[in-house]
Amino acid sequence: MTADATPLARHIARLIEETGPIPLSHYMALALGHPEHGYYMTRDPLGARGDFTTAPEISQMFGELIGLWLADIWATQGAPASFLLAELGPGRGTLMADALRAMRAAPGMTDAAEIHFVETSPVLRKAQRERVPRATWHERIDTLPAGPLFLIANEFFDALPIVQYQRTERGWCERYVGIAEGRLAPVLAPVPLPGETGLPPAMRAAPLGAIAEISPASAAIAQAIATRIAAQGGAALIVDYGHARSAPGDTLQALRGHQYADPFAAPGEADLTAHVDFEALANAVRAGGAAAHGPVEQGAFLTALGIEARAANLRRRATAAQAPDIDAGLRRLTAPGEMGSLFKVLGIVPRGTPTPAGFV
Repeated sequence: MTADATPLARHIARLIEETGPIPLSHYMALALGHPEHGYYMTRDPLGARGDFTTAPEISQMFGELIGLWLADIWATQGAPASFLLAELGPGRGTLMADALRAMRAAPGMTDAAEIHFVETSPVLRKAQRERVPRATWHERIDTLPAGPLFLIANEFFDALPIVQYQRTERGWCERYVGIAEGRLAPVLAPVPLPGETGLPPAMRAAPLGAIAEISPASAAIAQAIATRIAAQGGAALIVDYGHARSAPGDTLQALRGHQYADPFAAPGEADLTAHVDFEALANAVRAGGAAAHGPVEQGAFLTALGIEARAANLRRRATAAQAPDIDAGLRRLTAPGEMGSLFKVLGIVPRGTPTPAGFV
């Protein structure tokens, strides 16, 4: 390895030297979640001093409207006296804190809620505990207790490991991570897939050289959420950036200091993500027995929930110094070309229940 290699890059290189190239999904899991050197295990990645900023950190309106969305469905489903209010990858806990504040508009809801966070990062758990001290933490979704489940997943699925295949003259070959010229680099498996099993139909006719991505982990979690909601009630909201329809393309990217970087240059020091395939998620939800609504663009969703009226209300109470921040937050969350069109929203509810707000 080169002299500037990160400690995790050296660890991965030793692993490759011992066993051969590793699957891209394994590389992503190590880069983000290695117990000692993984990106999420060692730092708070959010904000100006981190590597990226999420919607809850941009404006309180995002979490407030999600809280009201959940409150509406809670009431529609008979206002259960006890339910799980869960978030996957809660960041600093900002979204949940804002949502809980808005839920006070629904009498009895916050008292009925048992708050659960699915989070592996010890650094982020500490920040979450400061904002939402009554939460219970989990490493995995399958340890959540039984009961109606009202769940939020904002920028969670984009960080789950993906599998990539490249179309060659020999067929579809899986992309691995190996070593080239002393650095980690993508390499192709020597033997192609036996057919196109597992690839969405929209990807199978891609030209030579094209990349196809799938995320078995994402599909499994979406299906598990759907199965749970179908059986025990509740709702889920998935917000992330990605494609409304399955399509070929290499979307793996790294962010470091709010700048794009080589995904293989500094594992453990940069955030790795891939665009979410919302068509695949919706199919997994239906396979789990629940109804999938959307995806719709984030801007349209928040507008339907009344974000402009909320912004106007905040402006009336704001100081002259605060008002520009309210307008900037509204623009970033809803404008085309910003998060408004880049981010999509998928709703999950039991079959046979009314279409939730924002998806009508």
